[in-house]
Amino acid sequence: MAYKPTKEELAVAVGKTVPDVITPNLKVLFCGINPSVYTAVVKYNFARPGNRFWPTLFASGFTPRLFLPEEQQELLSLGFGITNVVDRATVAAADLSKEELKQGGEQLAQKVLQYKPQVLALLGISVYQAAFGQKCKGVGLQDLMIGTTQVWVLPNPSGLNAHFPPRRLAEVYRELRAYVG
Repeated sequence: MAYKPTKEELAVAVGKTVPDVITPNLKVLFCGINPSVYTAVVKYNFARPGNRFWPTLFASGFTPRLFLPEEQQELLSLGFGITNVVDRATVAAADLSKEELKQGGEQLAQKVLQYKPQVLALLGISVYQAAFGQKCKGVGLQDLMIGTTQVWVLPNPSGLNAHFPPRRLAEVYRELRAYVG
């Protein structure tokens, strides 16, 4: 991606939204916490430099090659999509209130019931707990189902998540890839 947002563009992007990459009956609907202001400016999910989402999808076998954020629509033909618990962009996920995350979880559940993905993959243990008020069993398949949709928790691909270096991140995502076939 050649375009780099300016400080001014980033500042005014707070509160903006980014469209979902979604269609009915996906294999996996990946769900982030909320868009970054960088993502809100460029309008592509997980576009912030340093985010490991796209390299992890490739390394774990979800994509046949490394996709660029601006190629996000190509995920649909592979049976994958992207959404967020909270739609509004913030500088940091810590800027979201507990109530906002809970309300986002309720809206996400309605979206899942409408689109019926096989698996909803929440990217982060804390966002799962905040959005659904459930204790997380750790990374992997959860007891919670939304309609016929299985709920799976994956590590957040943010470059700030030092608990999961790239190789380990790919291994954990690969477990979900094997699960959905």
